[in-house]
Amino acid sequence: MHSAVLLIEFGAIILSLGLLGRAAARLRFSPIPLYLLAGLAFGEGGLLPLGASEEFVATGAEIGVILLLLMLGLEYTAGDLVSNLKAHYPAGLVDFTCNALPGAAAALLLGWGPVAAVVLAGVTWISSSGVIAKVLGDLGRVGNRETPVILSILVLEDLAMAVYLPIVTALMAGAGLAAGSVTLAIALAAAGLVLFVALRFGRVISRFVSSDDPEKLLLVVLGLTILVAGIAQQLQVSAAVGAFLVGIALSGEVAEGAHTLLSPLRDLFAAVFFVFFGLHTDPASIPPVLLPALALAAVTAVTKIATGYWAARRAGISVKGRWRAGGALVARGEFSIVIAGLAVTAGIEPSLGPLATAYVLLLVVLGPLTARYTEPLIARLNARSGRVRTEHRDAPVPTEPEGDTRAQTAVGD
Repeated sequence: MHSAVLLIEFGAIILSLGLLGRAAARLRFSPIPLYLLAGLAFGEGGLLPLGASEEFVATGAEIGVILLLLMLGLEYTAGDLVSNLKAHYPAGLVDFTCNALPGAAAALLLGWGPVAAVVLAGVTWISSSGVIAKVLGDLGRVGNRETPVILSILVLEDLAMAVYLPIVTALMAGAGLAAGSVTLAIALAAAGLVLFVALRFGRVISRFVSSDDPEKLLLVVLGLTILVAGIAQQLQVSAAVGAFLVGIALSGEVAEGAHTLLSPLRDLFAAVFFVFFGLHTDPASIPPVLLPALALAAVTAVTKIATGYWAARRAGISVKGRWRAGGALVARGEFSIVIAGLAVTAGIEPSLGPLATAYVLLLVVLGPLTARYTEPLIARLNARSGRVRTEHRDAPVPTEPEGDTRAQTAVGD
């Protein structure tokens, strides 16, 4: 009986996600907010709370995080990462300063403590690579001059995750300075080792994994990823970081083939992950944090636009391209939820999960709008202010009334 209920509940979840994804595609909209809302509806305090399938959904959610980071790593080679670090690290520093500090400050102002401040800093810092990539494709901007600047910032954020996640994991585990330093050292050593091996022996690894049979390629890549993720988690580094490093190590035809085969699995389990996060958020806990979430969303939307504008200006992009770059970076999504999910699981701060949910819902909706309308809106405002200045400059100089002039003439005569 328990097995039957589990199948019914999980089947209902997957069917609902499929219908929501279809609706989002017709509206040309990111499905992430709809998945989060579905989790709120199925969770405790929601419309249809689930019970039997929650543990199964939790396992699927963990696989979803692993696949998200694996697919992200497959997008880049080790050489790309090194060149991006060398060329665009100033933009990464500006991005961190402008967008992580508001989250940390908000957590401290709310009295949540330093650990929650580090977590919320990550939530507000990392843009959504998935949402932004989809928006750029929908708007036909993949070939624009500002697009490499946008992608460089996203790559630097992804690289920073390899350092940030172990730090957060150590802090949430309550590790002391010594233990936390050891965890970070292990993470950095693992990342450095993987980059070195990928640069020197990437072709050898790819040949070892490669297979003409899609089934064998899928099994080897998926098995290797989950194995490395498990080992990384056992070392208290992060399963997500382990998956990300596996993706970086694979390149060429293997990466392309694995990307094609794993994309449907990633979409399925990533959707389950967003639902799982919603399941652990009581809808009644969102209204009390809605105002802080609105304020934080407004501030960090502006700081992301400023970040993109500065980075594009540094790269010599035109003014219109600078505004387009800034508007495209506003969306937050999967990584913000991943970071907040770690804190929710560790029980750091009860209000952090609801705040992150509201924050992501706001910016995942606002992000595509800012990407589309920031540059036209600024152009319209500039044109209007230009017209006002022109009208003011060309206005006729006030003259004295004719009657007064005649009177002065008469007196003069």
